[in-house]
Amino acid sequence: MSVRTRAKSPLRLTLPGAAIKRLREAGIYCTPEISLEFQRVDKRYVLRGRESGGAVRQLGRYVTFCGEQGQRLPWFLRPDSVTPNAEHAIVIAPALVSVEMFRVEHTYELLVARHQIHAVKDGARPRVASRAVFRGWQGQLPLDLAKKDRALAGRIAPEFFTRAGEPRQLPAEYVEAVQAATFGASCGPCSHSHFLIAPKAAAITDGAPVACAAQRQIAGAEVG
Repeated sequence: MSVRTRAKSPLRLTLPGAAIKRLREAGIYCTPEISLEFQRVDKRYVLRGRESGGAVRQLGRYVTFCGEQGQRLPWFLRPDSVTPNAEHAIVIAPALVSVEMFRVEHTYELLVARHQIHAVKDGARPRVASRAVFRGWQGQLPLDLAKKDRALAGRIAPEFFTRAGEPRQLPAEYVEAVQAATFGASCGPCSHSHFLIAPKAAAITDGAPVACAAQRQIAGAEVG
């Protein structure tokens, strides 16, 4: 049993009003916030995130989560929904890294952020401490991951540059999660998780990468 607190992480992509309006009109619902929850049985605080989002042809937005070292995490539950491009899976963990992607055609915005629970003082409710690990502006990926170049979906990410035109390297431990978020921001109508994995799969693989259903279908098609 758990009780929800009001503490939330405010660190997320800041999008212009026009972009938020277009996402709403397209029926894309992405929820990158992290909430602080208290588990009464274990008497501890945990973080709760929601892998969510999806895409239409022209734009997409997606957020997924991983461990502090980039490892895949098991989802806590996967809610059924009649609405695609919305919530796909819920994760609960002592610490989380969020990977949020926003796409317009072939241009991408990226925020990778680390979220931890920091105690304030004895007996007081802790706070969520968040910091940006990587922020990418106007990344470029001139591929159609939804259709023509779908075989590369989940295996490629946009390229980001400094203002001076020099390439910026993604943090190596989060490359796989960024590739999954890139896929999610081009997947529509999306109704599945792209990076969180089933609890049984996580136990069997002991942290090894496991492809989502869509990625397994792509791999099967290539082998055939």
